[in-house]
Amino acid sequence: MRPHITVIGGGVAGLTAAITAAESGAKVTLYEAHHTLGGRARTAEGPYKTNEGPHALYNGGPLWSWLKQRNLLGQVMAVPPLEAARFRFHRAGALRRTPPLAMVKLALRPTAKAPVDADFLAWATGEVGVAGARAAANYMAVALFHHDPGSLSAPFVQERLRRVVKLPPEAHYPRGGWASVVDRMAARAWNLGVRIETTERVTALPENGGPVIVATSLEAARRLLGDDGPALTWDSGRTVLFDLAVRTRKGDPFVISDLEAPGWIERFTAQDPTLAPAGEQLIQSQFPIAPDESRADGIARAERLLDLGFPGWRERTTWRREALAAGRTGALDRPGTTWRDRPAISRGNGVFLAGDQVAAPGLLAEVAFNSGLEAATLALRAKRITGREGLDLNHA
Repeated sequence: MRPHITVIGGGVAGLTAAITAAESGAKVTLYEAHHTLGGRARTAEGPYKTNEGPHALYNGGPLWSWLKQRNLLGQVMAVPPLEAARFRFHRAGALRRTPPLAMVKLALRPTAKAPVDADFLAWATGEVGVAGARAAANYMAVALFHHDPGSLSAPFVQERLRRVVKLPPEAHYPRGGWASVVDRMAARAWNLGVRIETTERVTALPENGGPVIVATSLEAARRLLGDDGPALTWDSGRTVLFDLAVRTRKGDPFVISDLEAPGWIERFTAQDPTLAPAGEQLIQSQFPIAPDESRADGIARAERLLDLGFPGWRERTTWRREALAAGRTGALDRPGTTWRDRPAISRGNGVFLAGDQVAAPGLLAEVAFNSGLEAATLALRAKRITGREGLDLNHA
């Protein structure tokens, strides 16, 4: 008999788990509370195809290879060289064409050299000095969504710095937004026989006797599993998301990275013009804020950088959207912890956890992918079926 596996949550983690289980012969049912799949990888419908904050797909990671092997990658866009030359760094009160040399040197340091018990700023200051260390910490807002990246674990930040600064760049962009990747993953799941139920909010674990993979946020998992203890909690960021569409102006920068405080502005139509109507540019930005700061504080910082880099942007604006993302920006490892210390994937009694804040390695969406892969492998193993793509992350 084919075992039955239930997946709760239709984001990257849930779709990965469903596809992996179905490829190995399991019968799979996936429940998604929203009317569309994708989770935080959704792309807004309409003339401005925005993701939930700046998104990129990194070609040096396992998610890229997995998608490519299954012909799910689709068309991905690299940044044209002319646009890459329009990368700007905010430092010393002005926009510069180049980052501090100390920051570049730091990105070449091996991750293994960074001690787990140290915070990134303290360790990096000993390597390249305080100015280079602070610039590198603030630059990493692009991948951390945290108001004080320097306070996080040194190897956690350093590993991400090396990948983000790497040449040639690992960052690529799915044409049409991340929804195009999600749609291909959903089609793959459907063709494998996965039963997909949208607008189905699950409030209790199913009683069908098969393994259950909870691929939701930790907050939703706590409610579903009835566990309010510390075992299902982990640090995440708090950041302002600020999206704009502006009429095209020759010479607008591609990216502005704030090296004086965490913040990031990116013109996404630089690599994918289909994201906005002809004659308009789509800009997505994120500015992490501290617990005592408001959304208005983050917007004010964004507007100051826009004033520097996008002359006349207020008069050129055709569309604007603001949001605050709190506790839903991925896992953050404090000094003394690694990804292995996050909430475990195996919860016992046939329940497995997946998502971007659980015990799996990777950069950004790769955590959700790796955890979904491992959750499916453990669920299959529980039914004595060997998953073909399994990675035993808890023993890596």
